[in-house]
Amino acid sequence: MQWYPQDFGINVQKAATLNHPSYESKTIARWFLILFYLVSTFCSMDNSEPRCSLDSTNLQGETSPGDAMIGFIFPLFLANVYQEIYFTEKPPRALCTMFDFETYQMLQTTVFALEKINDDPHLLPNMTLGLQAYNTCDVPHLDLQGTLQVLTGLDSAVPNYRCLLGHPLTAVLGASYSTHSIAMAHILGLSGYPQISQFSTSPLLNDRTMFPSFFRTVSSDTFQSMGLAHLVLYYEWSWVGLLAMDNDYGQYGIQLVKQELIKAGACVEYTENILMSQPDHNAPHIIKVIKRSTSKVVVVFCNDVELVPVLNEWLKQNVLKKIFIASDAWSTTNIFSTEKFSDLLHGTLGFAFSSGIVPGLKEFLNKVHPSVSFGGDWTKTFWEQTFYCRYVHTSDFTASKNSTKECLGTENLEEIQNSYNDVSNLRSSYSVYTAVHVVANALEDLRRCHHRNGPFSKSSCTDKNNFMPWQLLHYMKKVKFQLNSGREFYFNENGEPPAAYDIVNWQLSPEGNLYQVKVGSYDTASPSGEMFTINSSSILWSTEHYQISRCSESCLPGFRKAERIGQAICCYECVLCPPGEISNQTDSVTCIYCPWDEWPNMNKSKCLPKTIEYLSYEDSLGTTLTAISLGSFLAPITIMKLFIRHKSTPLVKANNYYISCLLLVSLSLCFLCPLMFIGYPKPKTCLLRQVAFGMTFALCVSCVLAKTIIVIFAFIATKPNLYKWINPKVSYLAIVMCSLLQLLLCVTWLSLTPPFPQHNIQSKSSVIVVECNEGSPVAFWTMLGYLFLLATISFIVAFLARRLPDSFNEAQFITFSMLAFLIVWILYIPASLSAQGKYTVAMEIFAILASSWALVACMFFPKCYIIWFRPEMNSKERLTKLTEEQCLAFSTDELSFEKVVV
Repeated sequence: MQWYPQDFGINVQKAATLNHPSYESKTIARWFLILFYLVSTFCSMDNSEPRCSLDSTNLQGETSPGDAMIGFIFPLFLANVYQEIYFTEKPPRALCTMFDFETYQMLQTTVFALEKINDDPHLLPNMTLGLQAYNTCDVPHLDLQGTLQVLTGLDSAVPNYRCLLGHPLTAVLGASYSTHSIAMAHILGLSGYPQISQFSTSPLLNDRTMFPSFFRTVSSDTFQSMGLAHLVLYYEWSWVGLLAMDNDYGQYGIQLVKQELIKAGACVEYTENILMSQPDHNAPHIIKVIKRSTSKVVVVFCNDVELVPVLNEWLKQNVLKKIFIASDAWSTTNIFSTEKFSDLLHGTLGFAFSSGIVPGLKEFLNKVHPSVSFGGDWTKTFWEQTFYCRYVHTSDFTASKNSTKECLGTENLEEIQNSYNDVSNLRSSYSVYTAVHVVANALEDLRRCHHRNGPFSKSSCTDKNNFMPWQLLHYMKKVKFQLNSGREFYFNENGEPPAAYDIVNWQLSPEGNLYQVKVGSYDTASPSGEMFTINSSSILWSTEHYQISRCSESCLPGFRKAERIGQAICCYECVLCPPGEISNQTDSVTCIYCPWDEWPNMNKSKCLPKTIEYLSYEDSLGTTLTAISLGSFLAPITIMKLFIRHKSTPLVKANNYYISCLLLVSLSLCFLCPLMFIGYPKPKTCLLRQVAFGMTFALCVSCVLAKTIIVIFAFIATKPNLYKWINPKVSYLAIVMCSLLQLLLCVTWLSLTPPFPQHNIQSKSSVIVVECNEGSPVAFWTMLGYLFLLATISFIVAFLARRLPDSFNEAQFITFSMLAFLIVWILYIPASLSAQGKYTVAMEIFAILASSWALVACMFFPKCYIIWFRPEMNSKERLTKLTEEQCLAFSTDELSFEKVVV
């Protein structure tokens, strides 16, 4: 056997250049020869009788020779039996009880890939790749044991030494689980040996500082977690439970899923861990939590073996069905394909690694035989498990040791269909198949290095038959080649390929077995809008209510979500939107205001144009008031015609004919004033309607006041110096003065703060009231107050003169008319303040008509009655006789009739 100092960690160049006085060349040479002798002696010893060793059991592996070697660490058997260790005796060996057909398929796929590469004249010509494989039974310390033995090159571990000279180690494939890969990566990273995992997805392995030589042919859980969260949110499952195994793979993966879900607004009801250190894996507690939960979706981040105890407990407690969301570690497993779990797992959705087609692999797998194929005892165990037979001398690992049927070796694999030779689901094997090609392509790039154009010092290349691991690592980082699926394979800066997953749905076959159907994909290399695709019509669900997984029911449009204090954000109450606000989407967080000219519909789901309200002619109320106004207008006109026809009669003369006619004209105008209040408010009508009302009523009341004053002066003017006040010019002057004051007030009002039309949205929330803004409420009420003052004076004066002879004056009628006038306008004040919209205008119109009719009825109806129905009373003799009798009864003063009726 040939040995080289560099193989034992000795830097020859450095040793040759130690010129420091304290290092004499003779001493250096002596120590070098001693060290070389000791190492040579150790490595040439018979492995069966080591002089120095650790108290551990070496793994027995399988080796296929080659010019360069690839290590393969894989769990062919699953150690799913928990054993208590008390250290009162030597700890037992790991108990591996379950043979994994998928892992054996991976092993044979690796052998197939190596044979194809070795037979390819264009890939690594004149160089063969060998394989050194170790089954570690899914036990972490056995993964490390196998790694050390691969580094040594023997079925024993010699740390920091490689004893298989002339056959350099290229890379180590494995482990299957992230926690095991992390432990392996620490060892392989010391010497820079490339490690390629076909399954490890923990984001921790992205740290190139801690794991500089780690690569993987699958993407990290960072992308898978985002994809799983995307899948959950796609179906609007906002209330989910999380379940994960308590290792690096499960804990980091489930935390990433949780972060993505919370970031998107979903909520997690519970997060439970599968405790692998406990015999029952904490299954009773987990199922107890799930049983009382309300979420219908469970995201499970673990491998298939660790999930078995939980599912068994699930069936034992007969918990209601849930929708499972599976991570890549168990989304395509076949250990749940039995009828026992079919009803529970039917409808599961999961993320699985994308795969491709490997031509010729099925034929190769069907030709495997214990006598000729790679694997030795492993292949015998595979044969026993496949055909339910037993070899006479077999491994203790076999699960068919109770079988009485002997294996003959003539059985035909083509007649058997199981997970081993099922190439329709090559996800696991395709990943390790890709890993082998990564090594081959990196070696090919190393072999093709051109002299003086290499990547190493002084632009040099390395010897393809004697290269250092870190030199191959350089090419490994830059490897790029085309996969059978058509995708381009390369590593990013974290040593992982672009993320690509298939979304699979677990469906039931007619025989009652579970199988996976691809229903979508998640590919980060696709355009942003096409990264996530799924065909929901191809999915078969386990429950009809798959679409509902919420803490609270959805809030319909018109409602908003109100948080429940002390509970998750997804647990809320649905609160009706306040007046004037809507929500036009399901599960709205806030309500939005409608524009000022719109108002919510009955369901508060959309805004509708507000109703425009004003007192129109088409409105029934407006039509009625218009008819009353026009009808009332005819009353004073008719009375005035009557007075004109009988103006020479004593009754008309006694009531001041000209002032009466002026009063009747003003009253007719008062009856027409409401027409200016009806109809769409316009600037001109708003400007004039209150002024017209104020002026006409001021004229009316002024006429009444003038008539009252004339009567009073007629009875108190007993002295000659008072006769001048009985002159008709005095009454006309009073009318003009009283009306002029009202006119000045109105002109001031219109000059300073004129009325204008406005849209009132305050009085009625759902209606736009088009109305006239009076400009200055003070001016309006001052104008109305002035009319009230005139009416009050008239009432007081008429009340004082109420006992004067009725045949000579109308003081009693004026008293009643002014009393009615005042009552109407006093009642108008609270009525107008309490009314809204068009009814405010209607109230004012009613007050105008009522007060006008009070004047007409109280002052003119009695006279009209005498003129029409009692004409005998409208004679000079009758009036003279009545007047004299009443005057004698009222006073002893001598008054002539002519004096009174001037």
